[in-house]
Amino acid sequence: MKIGASALATLALPPVLAQSAAPVRLALIESMSGPFANTGEAVFRNLLWAVERVNARGGVKLPGGARMLQLDRYDSKGQNEEALSALRAAMDDGARIVLQGNSSATAAALLDAIDKNNERDPARRVLFLNYAAVDPALTNERCSFWHFRFDAHADMRVTALMDVVRNDAALQRVYLIGQDYSFGQSVLRESRRQLAALRPDVKIVGDELHPMGRVKDFSPYASKLMASGAQAVITGNWGNDLTLLVKAAREAGFNGTFYTFYGNALGAPAAIGEAGIGRVIAVADWLPNVQTPQSAAFYKDFRTRFPKPADDYVHMRMQLLIEALAQSIERARSVDAVAVARAMEHADVSLAGQRGRMRAADHQFQQQLVVGVMDRQGTPGVQFDVEGSGYGFRVLRTIAAERAEMPTTCKMQRP
Repeated sequence: MKIGASALATLALPPVLAQSAAPVRLALIESMSGPFANTGEAVFRNLLWAVERVNARGGVKLPGGARMLQLDRYDSKGQNEEALSALRAAMDDGARIVLQGNSSATAAALLDAIDKNNERDPARRVLFLNYAAVDPALTNERCSFWHFRFDAHADMRVTALMDVVRNDAALQRVYLIGQDYSFGQSVLRESRRQLAALRPDVKIVGDELHPMGRVKDFSPYASKLMASGAQAVITGNWGNDLTLLVKAAREAGFNGTFYTFYGNALGAPAAIGEAGIGRVIAVADWLPNVQTPQSAAFYKDFRTRFPKPADDYVHMRMQLLIEALAQSIERARSVDAVAVARAMEHADVSLAGQRGRMRAADHQFQQQLVVGVMDRQGTPGVQFDVEGSGYGFRVLRTIAAERAEMPTTCKMQRP
């Protein structure tokens, strides 16, 4: 279940400091094998880089001495039962901070298990830090004191995309497609709602869900897309489900727009190629071509650490997550789960010009969002390409945190 060695950075620190206390163990539970292994590896690289940065400055400062952060990998194999088994193994190994995100269904299963564990076994309470599971329910009706989400949830991301859709005057026909689980369902549901409110003139000519991670040939879906006469696709697909979808659409001759959550990396730009210029739109918390010197330096540092083109997928929110954790441990002056959670409810962190704060009411991180469009590297606003593809994303919209924020129905129960 546990994969390889820990990711405790090897540092040139004085021996007394480096060995003053046991490390704070972080358990990453993700798909490290199977159809979504590339997404798990991308997450690991981001979190590793963030952990290395904290450790390079001496770790987290506590009354008993500085402690390093240690990141361990546990393979969920893309299955909820495997994820729950990984959770038990991580806890047995001494981890009290769990990180996961690639699948809202897995996040919900882990959260249920953590809630039950923390109620019956106070001595082994666990915190759950979520960087990508964006089903809105996780910080609404299913909110938990033990869970903190650092990504914008699906409704927030749909709202950001609709800021572009509403101004696309030529758009009259749209196709909705998504993965058939809680997240994919929520994307389509909110897209229907917002289209009806903002662009009632737009006709939805396709609306379907497909099995997650099991479709190897998307050509039948591409055929239906072409037959529908759609001018645009709205999808929350991620990983291979997105890459294979855009490949099939390109091969079928689709030349419309893709409004995506994750079309900015993991093979999608290379898969769609020249046909994507001006037509693939993605929403994110940050993009490499955010036009500030701080942002450019941050991205260049990541590419220096991970120079292979295939490793080029950096997430600002995962860096902010680790910064928020380090800040919260130091403010709590403890690694006790309750104390760290109470401190994290008020986390406020900045890195490379990007600021985020935790909302205590529901544990939903609040940060600016950006919407970008695919273009050739070297065109105005596209200094950096993606994965060596020659294509990058030019920022179209920047949505301030105050505008991206949405109300919550959470009724938080605190210990």
